[in-house]
Amino acid sequence: MTPSTAELMAALPHIHAAPKTDSRVEQLCFRPARNQRTFPDHLTLTRAQGVPGERWLTEPWLRLPDGSPDPNIQVSILPLRVLNLVWAETDAEPHPGDTIIADLDTSEANLPAGTLLQAGSAVLRVSNLFNDGCVKWKARYGADAKNWITAPGHPQLRLRGILCAIEQDGILHLGDPITKL
Repeated sequence: MTPSTAELMAALPHIHAAPKTDSRVEQLCFRPARNQRTFPDHLTLTRAQGVPGERWLTEPWLRLPDGSPDPNIQVSILPLRVLNLVWAETDAEPHPGDTIIADLDTSEANLPAGTLLQAGSAVLRVSNLFNDGCVKWKARYGADAKNWITAPGHPQLRLRGILCAIEQDGILHLGDPITKL
């Protein structure tokens, strides 16, 4: 059952109360191909390949003018509180596929574009690209969940999470801290 607009709006104070920094990795997702997901205990993050073996290198949804994958979409971080709100039927609905799930305030006010995040031994740079939730988000979690992300005043809340480029190669494990630098 997908959440209603009223349920989504009522959850905003809880979502806003997420830690501003010093969060921990709650879940990692590896996507080797379209609609495929595994949940490893660690991921390697590299500037050159994103998450090696993932489809970012071969099937990115955004490319640079030269045709190469846009590094600003190498990694996505979805707030745990949003995931718990929309992904209620974990057996019936696919996981959204975000690389990192963390209990973290991903709003522009907390993590403006360009912010550096220490994530395990890797460093990520918050992208200026808005993650508005794709058609799949709407199909999986409902029109209300999609409209909630883009409602007036909500884009700067980044309820669908943030997109990041990898600034420094490293390894990220479950439970590793995510800290603003």
